[in-house]
Amino acid sequence: MSDLPELDLEPRVAAMLPPWTEIMQYIRKSPKRQTVEVLRAAAARGRPVVQPRCGVGGHGEMRTLLTTLEQRGRPDILTITIDSFTRLKQFRSAAQTLQRDPAGLNGYPLVTHGWRRGRELNELVDAPIEVRHGSPDPRELFAVALASGFTSFEGGGIDYNLPYSKDVPLARSLAAWAQVDRLCGVLAETGVIVDRELFGTLTAVLVPPSVSLAVCLLEARAASLAGVRCLSVAYPQGGEVHQDIAALRSIPVLARRYLPEHVEVFPVLHEFMGVFPRDPDVADALILYGGLTARLGGAAKVINKTNQEARGIPDAEANVAGIRTTALACTDLLDFVRVDEATVEEETYWLQREVAELVEPVLAAPDLSAAIVEAFTDGRLDIPFSASVHARSEVIPKRDSTGAIRYLGAGRLPFSRPTLRRNEQCLRVDRASLSGRLIDEIRSDINFFVQAETRSQAARLATRAAPTRSAVTGPGGAR
Repeated sequence: MSDLPELDLEPRVAAMLPPWTEIMQYIRKSPKRQTVEVLRAAAARGRPVVQPRCGVGGHGEMRTLLTTLEQRGRPDILTITIDSFTRLKQFRSAAQTLQRDPAGLNGYPLVTHGWRRGRELNELVDAPIEVRHGSPDPRELFAVALASGFTSFEGGGIDYNLPYSKDVPLARSLAAWAQVDRLCGVLAETGVIVDRELFGTLTAVLVPPSVSLAVCLLEARAASLAGVRCLSVAYPQGGEVHQDIAALRSIPVLARRYLPEHVEVFPVLHEFMGVFPRDPDVADALILYGGLTARLGGAAKVINKTNQEARGIPDAEANVAGIRTTALACTDLLDFVRVDEATVEEETYWLQREVAELVEPVLAAPDLSAAIVEAFTDGRLDIPFSASVHARSEVIPKRDSTGAIRYLGAGRLPFSRPTLRRNEQCLRVDRASLSGRLIDEIRSDINFFVQAETRSQAARLATRAAPTRSAVTGPGGAR
């Protein structure tokens, strides 16, 4: 029986784990660089590291995928993405599917495979491995991940509940994640720093930046109070470069404002998580754009996408190409690229003001967890397009003429009149005429980069159809 402190585990899973002292000995003796060391180096260098997403059901296939990505893509951090059954603690279903058809799993069932196979994967590659999943209650998964030697673990009680689950009470997921974070605090006291990444991407559908950052800051505050020392705050690329840069640059500023000084915080960018272009060339351009945004925004890490996103789960070849394209954007090759810093500064001011108006009333309460639950119940915190009955989903986001994501409807969010007026001014819409076509407008905003792809294809066709000119002929004729 495992004796991991802080974690209340299912007896069957607990019985499979090695003793706490053995786990600690294994982690301390590992020659690998820990994720926190990689992130520190990236922050000091001013260049983001790159991390792919990857996870398949079979153990042999997972071995092959990790080694292929490391040997050909050279990512700085690798990933094990967990399957849906394990995320929901349906371990029996995961085991049955693994036995019957490993390819039927949409990720790696780490709890089913067990910590010995986890260690095998950990020792197979040089890069540290992060566990990414989507579980509202990750206690068993975290225990097996820790026994495997993985010291980077994604998620939180809000971001891995409300976007994913229909009816998991928020108080329950917050309590489960508090146990994970308290164990991270115990580990930190012994010198083992677990990187806890917070999934600000949320639903990945038109997420207003201040909602993303507010959720992460509240989770970060709860985690830091539990003893977590390293937090990666992940932000989803929205698509308008000035707004995205402002959000990334705001993360360390907001961390200094609302979190204890001893907590290390690293900004992370998820490359665009919305509907992706089908044309591989246009998709590659969007991937390059994401890497460039991450570098200009001061991210320590960027999670790459691939040019097969619109077609299904990408193969290893596409993932390698996505890593390389993203890494290229993070080098000094594109250091000549500049943005309008005045626009970034304006976006930064208003974004940080919105975040303050969202989080400060909650942080002022004596019981943070209870205050978070109450705020979501009342709608003072909200997530648009949430799958959960525990979020009101009354917020209506909309892109302005530049592509930046604004609040067309703020629901019950406690924004001041100046904040609401600024969103209205940015959108400049006739609400009366918009009401009849609102669904079409939102659909258009969701398909933002697909529409750009369509325009690009139309332009190429027009160019091919136009009469050609001699290389020495201009509008005025030969010269």
